[in-house]
Amino acid sequence: MARTAVIAGTATAVSGNVSRRQQAQAQSAAGQQAAQQQAQQAQYAPPPPPAAAEDDSLSAQIERLATLKTAGVISEAEFSAAKAKLLGI
Repeated sequence: MARTAVIAGTATAVSGNVSRRQQAQAQSAAGQQAAQQQAQQAQYAPPPPPAAAEDDSLSAQIERLATLKTAGVISEAEFSAAKAKLLGI
């Protein structure tokens, strides 16, 4: 009976070691797979959108000046002077 207990104990120990080793290998493989996926995503990431081209139309420039005036960045006099300059007055 003691012999059976020793064999069963050895089998349990071996089985536990095998299970732990397989689990460690599975975790390692999962980690490597995740790293590869991240590398692929970084490699194929779309380029950032191009910077919006500034609209240099007269109305856009006047709107920008009005926004600056509303925000208090420029005064009414500065707004009027810049607007007159844009309009060629």
